[in-house]
Amino acid sequence: MKIVILEGYAVNPGDLSWERLEQLGDVTVYDRTSLIDEQEAIERIGEAEVVFINKTPITQKIIDASPKLKMISLLATGYNVVDIDYAKKRGIVVTNVPTYGTDSVGQFTIAMLLEICHRIGHHDREVKQGRWAKSPDWTFMDYPMIELAGKTMGIIGFGRIGQRTGQIAQALGMRVLAFNRSQSDAGRAIADYVDLDSLLTESDVISLHSPLTPETNQIINRDSIAKMKDGVIILNTSRGPLIQEQDLADALNSGKVYAAGLDVVAVEPIQADNPLLQARNTIITPHIAWAPKESRQRIIEAAEANLSAFLAGQPIHVVNP
Repeated sequence: MKIVILEGYAVNPGDLSWERLEQLGDVTVYDRTSLIDEQEAIERIGEAEVVFINKTPITQKIIDASPKLKMISLLATGYNVVDIDYAKKRGIVVTNVPTYGTDSVGQFTIAMLLEICHRIGHHDREVKQGRWAKSPDWTFMDYPMIELAGKTMGIIGFGRIGQRTGQIAQALGMRVLAFNRSQSDAGRAIADYVDLDSLLTESDVISLHSPLTPETNQIINRDSIAKMKDGVIILNTSRGPLIQEQDLADALNSGKVYAAGLDVVAVEPIQADNPLLQARNTIITPHIAWAPKESRQRIIEAAEANLSAFLAGQPIHVVNP
């Protein structure tokens, strides 16, 4: 079986192994494949029966040009880059990795919140540049220190990652609210389920953990921000398009939103004209919440499990059944 990995570097920059997949077929790994040049993807897929991707769009054109393709497997959870309906018409199974970064993304989300609350990195740099040694006082602070105990975190999207984030927030003494299309007993043990308007109006911190759907696209916008408390903190480690970026930048610059911690933006890599780059009190990281070695290892193991199950005639984690 011919297997092509179109985007190997992000998951495995050299510290992991593709050996388990190589035991299942003839594997060709490309570090990166163009996200806009369909012809490059077509040429690289060629006669492959299985293709592994992350962000490379797999369109109807690419599917039509790949006559032997039987399986498209995401090295990620989100699958909006694949035309799953057309793949189904062509009899192509599309799978994803539904859970691999629950702990890492939850941890990263809270780390970003704590950085906003204490600005540890900033003050460390100032001390090392000699400012404390020259200070007339025994202390100095350039940002207000924020204690989270007793405050309310609202989580939009309360699946595995949202719940893990809520558990950590709970451990910090925060009240947790959740808005989600479905509810569960596990969720109720962590948070109070509320409607969106209640979450927006009652939360001191709002954290986004929702998939990108027509209903959630730009769920954070001028109107929803207007319903929030003055001085709210907004976190996004999920999908960039959940936020209308100019509206958030305006709210940050006006002070309506105190701070934002963003690991994702609408167009990645971030564009030089993104308004959030110039917005005040904003921390932006390059889509790395998912990326600890442990998480990436789970992705590779899940990819192998998906392919093994497919070869056995019992595919798992299928997103176009």
